[in-house]
Amino acid sequence: MDKNNVTVVENFILLGFSNVPHLRLPLIYIFLSLYICSLLGNSLIIQLIINDPHLHTPMYFFLANLAVLDILSPSVTVPKMIWDIYTGEGGISFYCCITQLFFFILFLGPESFILSVMAFDRYVAICNPLHYTNIMSYKLCPRLVGGTWLVGLFYSLLHTPLTGRINFCGPNQINHIYCDILPLFQLACSDITLNLYLLYASAFLNGICNFSVILSSYTRIVLAILRIKAKEGRIKAFSTCSSHIIVVSVFYLSLFTNYLHPITSSLGSKDIIGSIIYTVVIPVLNPIIYSLRNNDVKKGLKKQL
Repeated sequence: MDKNNVTVVENFILLGFSNVPHLRLPLIYIFLSLYICSLLGNSLIIQLIINDPHLHTPMYFFLANLAVLDILSPSVTVPKMIWDIYTGEGGISFYCCITQLFFFILFLGPESFILSVMAFDRYVAICNPLHYTNIMSYKLCPRLVGGTWLVGLFYSLLHTPLTGRINFCGPNQINHIYCDILPLFQLACSDITLNLYLLYASAFLNGICNFSVILSSYTRIVLAILRIKAKEGRIKAFSTCSSHIIVVSVFYLSLFTNYLHPITSSLGSKDIIGSIIYTVVIPVLNPIIYSLRNNDVKKGLKKQL
């Protein structure tokens, strides 16, 4: 293609919920409520963990970092999404779109790894309690968390510049609620073979490998729970583990649905629903499932109140 004849796209239009204008006010109310709940819930968890010395343990250290991610990740996409629903326009410049993509990957990427680290922490605490202090030492935990953030930065620096180098020559309508990598690939006018290979490799490493670690950890935890003689103890442990597994499964299922499918087979509304789950719903559920159902956090909350 002659580069002189290429029309460079400088602005995109996020279609989002433009096909349901009659639901504009309910959608604004729902997303705004969920966003505020995620900010308040996760901020409360962070404050409790910082202020209560009894919560200065590896498990709550990981929970605090998960809460930070659950504040930052939706903050990249949800305010813009609510504004687009309110105005009905959805316009975004090319550079703002790439910037949003950079921070979206930066904050979403580490969440899979922090969930994997948390599952491993629970496995060690339940299946190897005598060696827990030696394994999950105060030197290892910051390194694990630092590694998860570095992974997010690596993915962001890997995919964002490559996406920014793609030629977009029209159309400029993105069938999504924010600037995501696959919807942008669908508008590309240049070769994106390398981009796709790297995306699917990242999805495999970040998704399937981490999910396998989590599944393996909880399988061993369940086997350990079955050996508990007290019926009440088994029921309580199963209740906690089952809620964790459900939230993690929903998170990964939505990710797999959005990213592990051919670029030519766009799922449209299913992609949008999946994105809403892991950018809006999961950040609200995480503090409830992982923290507010925990007796130590409840005691800390009572002290604060």
